[in-house]
Amino acid sequence: MNPLLKSRKIIIMKLMANQEYSNAESAARRFIELYPDEVFGWKIAGAACFYLGRYQEARDFLLKAVAFNSRDPEIFSTLGNALFYQGHIKDALRCFERSLEIDADHSPALNGKGLCLMGLGLDRAEEARKCFERALNANQSQPEIYCNLGALLSQLGQLDEAVDLQRKSLELNPTYAEAYSNLGHALQDLGRVDEALNALEKATQVNPHSAMLFSNRLYALNYHPDKTAEDIFKSYQEFDRLFGLPHRASWIPHTNDRDPERRLRIGYVSADFGSHVIGYHLEPLLANHSREQFEITAYTERVGSDGWTARYRRLIDHWVPTKELTDEVMAERIRSDGIDILIDLAGHTSGNRLGVFARRPAPVAVTWMGYGYTTGLSAIDYFLTDAVMTPPGSEHLFAEQIWYVDCPVGTYRPAPDMGEVGPLPALTNGTVTFGTLTRGIRINHRVIRVWSDILQRLPGSRLIVDNKSFVTETAQARLAEQFAAHGIERERLIIGYHSPPWDVLRSTDISLDCFPHNSGTTLVESLYMGVPFITLAARPSVGRSGSTALIAVGHPEWIAITEAEYVDKAIALASDIERLATIRAGLRAEFEASPWRDEAGFTRRVEQAYREMWRRWCATAPQNDT
Repeated sequence: MNPLLKSRKIIIMKLMANQEYSNAESAARRFIELYPDEVFGWKIAGAACFYLGRYQEARDFLLKAVAFNSRDPEIFSTLGNALFYQGHIKDALRCFERSLEIDADHSPALNGKGLCLMGLGLDRAEEARKCFERALNANQSQPEIYCNLGALLSQLGQLDEAVDLQRKSLELNPTYAEAYSNLGHALQDLGRVDEALNALEKATQVNPHSAMLFSNRLYALNYHPDKTAEDIFKSYQEFDRLFGLPHRASWIPHTNDRDPERRLRIGYVSADFGSHVIGYHLEPLLANHSREQFEITAYTERVGSDGWTARYRRLIDHWVPTKELTDEVMAERIRSDGIDILIDLAGHTSGNRLGVFARRPAPVAVTWMGYGYTTGLSAIDYFLTDAVMTPPGSEHLFAEQIWYVDCPVGTYRPAPDMGEVGPLPALTNGTVTFGTLTRGIRINHRVIRVWSDILQRLPGSRLIVDNKSFVTETAQARLAEQFAAHGIERERLIIGYHSPPWDVLRSTDISLDCFPHNSGTTLVESLYMGVPFITLAARPSVGRSGSTALIAVGHPEWIAITEAEYVDKAIALASDIERLATIRAGLRAEFEASPWRDEAGFTRRVEQAYREMWRRWCATAPQNDT
């Protein structure tokens, strides 16, 4: 080998080993100029671009490398990674499989194949798990493999194992931000919110430029049982300071036609245009939108498709995949599409595109439904809500202006397989069974104390806790220990996980909501299945979704203002079995007659809100529209 060529290779490899990816890319490009027929330069340039997050450039370099050498498993695995992060999961999977045809034990390809299978849905979870385990057998020193396997186990509810794997990943790489973030996710689902916040804070310290890592921390912060609403909002203001306000200087005045009554172009932004609980609320709105008044575009971050995706596509005029688009490119696409009102359906949940909203690509921006609280972004104009969920006087806790519609700020289309309500279980069991379908993150020390008090005052009563957070025996035992500290025997607790949970609700007499962060769709499902619930009206707005659900169905008497009142209301409801049976027999009919089932009416209310928002923008002076 030419000594100079060899020397250049050694220098570039050292740059890659030291994670000096920008310098490595520059050196690789120079190498390509000097030795265009050498695969090395194309391969390294592709790898460097991948690590720099420039996936399309990585893909272009690596395709050129493949043309030079189709027997290098590393080229195929890196190409697969670039395709995966662009959202081309099936193409990426083919690359990883080609890599494994060349080397069956190539750990990066096994790891990448596992990620692809995860991305194709939980029905491929077992295959994904086997890939990660094979990757670990081949290479036990790669932190990414532990991190990814841990993320998979978190999705499966195996949270203790997930925590162990993330900690192992961090032993190997103490500056691995994604592992800290995944550790935080697992800990929060175990109900260990303070530990979760500590891990998520470390993630942001390692990578302070990642808005998504900051979003993860804000998400967990919402569930803290002891922090005030004002303290929590300060962190949201910090998010705006770091990731919102810096873009304000580059805002461009909008040139949309200022006709206040014309047909409007509405854009919905979400990663959940597929099988997701949001569908029971979003599909009715999309199905009832006036096509004479509105032209609908979906900006979908979702990778892959399912039956729900197909249903959405039939209800939407324009379908725009966004996984490959940077925030800048996506914002420019929205601007060129002439969107008048852009709707965020994600907040700080996974896959959000708040960075796009920070660039203000549409004249009017709204956040609704997918998160339940402020985004913190002053670039978003309105928070769509109702006066029960967000009472007047709480405006100081929101970055957006509050825009009210009549309660409830949503509608609900029941799943077709829910079945009938069934008789009151207490009539057969001789005792009252309380229940919750909530995730572990909501079950904090305050909730356990209050629920334990209810069980203590009703000897013989039982409590069902059914959620994926408690799928393992370890998680079940830990929760039981927390109740045991308050004198509640293990045999009075029925802890586990069933999906779908309709039979669980049929075996429940009274549901118990959590606080200070209420449950969401499971409360509406509870009412539809004839099961009343007790809620505590806590901080706006995440602590008042239970109140909104009950007000809308006509039962404000099940809303408590204090923990003591919560206990008293639960006891009173459980102490009159005859009354409870009557409630159960009539609750579904009440629900069907309530605004929750008025799909057309809710859609008209939302459309009227959109129209009024648009009129308000049209009335502003053009120079003030940003």
